[in-house]
Amino acid sequence: MKGMRNRKKRGGRIKSYIRRLVYLFLLGIFTCIQIRQINQVRRTFMFYTLRDGKPLVEDRMFSRAPTEEIALRRYVEEALLGPVAPDALPLFPRETRLRSLLYRDQVLYLDLSESAALPLLEAPRRDVFLSLDTLKQGIQRNFPSVQEVKFFIYGHTVRIMQTDAVGE
Repeated sequence: MKGMRNRKKRGGRIKSYIRRLVYLFLLGIFTCIQIRQINQVRRTFMFYTLRDGKPLVEDRMFSRAPTEEIALRRYVEEALLGPVAPDALPLFPRETRLRSLLYRDQVLYLDLSESAALPLLEAPRRDVFLSLDTLKQGIQRNFPSVQEVKFFIYGHTVRIMQTDAVGE
């Protein structure tokens, strides 16, 4: 008698375990379907901490754009808004705006307002070229089709050199 009860208990445990696995599997499939229906894409942004200037990565969700140029515009405008974290620095002064954006033949042309050339009030020793390079790296990481990024500040060409160390 005791042996049969143990077998029944064991059999019941296995059935409930399998049932739970099936529920988890179905929940996972349902979640994947919902994510595909939402039609969103994740974008990664990099900023720097206020205290020690170390890199800080933020992920944000965007709705899919009909064209690559619109997606790039959304990304750059969001990067100009700055970080969500209160202890992080924006890449550019808060009043910096995107004047124009053009994406042709895998080259992105960005024209920022003149305030992009000004130092940040929170970090006056911060180099504007580091901010431009950080924005460029973020664009190329999130949009692999962009081969080159050309910056302009208030219509004037800006040349940035490649940096090896980020956030020094």
